[in-house]
Amino acid sequence: MATQGIGSGPDVMMRKPVVEGTRITVESILEELGAGRTIEQLLEAHPRLTREGVLAAVRFVAEVLRADVAYPVSKSVA
Repeated sequence: MATQGIGSGPDVMMRKPVVEGTRITVESILEELGAGRTIEQLLEAHPRLTREGVLAAVRFVAEVLRADVAYPVSKSVA
C-alpha cells in the first residue's frame, strides 16, 4: 500500500507513517482532527505541513482501514 505524500523510514519517528518532508505523523494529525482542530489550525501550528499533506494522511488511514480488519472498541456507539 502506498499513499502519495506519506512515507516512513527506520530513522524517522520510529517508522511511523509521516507526511513526506516533515516529521509529523499521520497519527498526530488524526488525533488533532479528532480533538476538534481544523485543518487551518493544523497548518498554523505546523508551518511545514500543507493541506495536501493533511488530506494525504486521511487517505492513508482510509486505505489502512479498507485493507485491514478493524475491531471496534468495547464502548458502544449509538
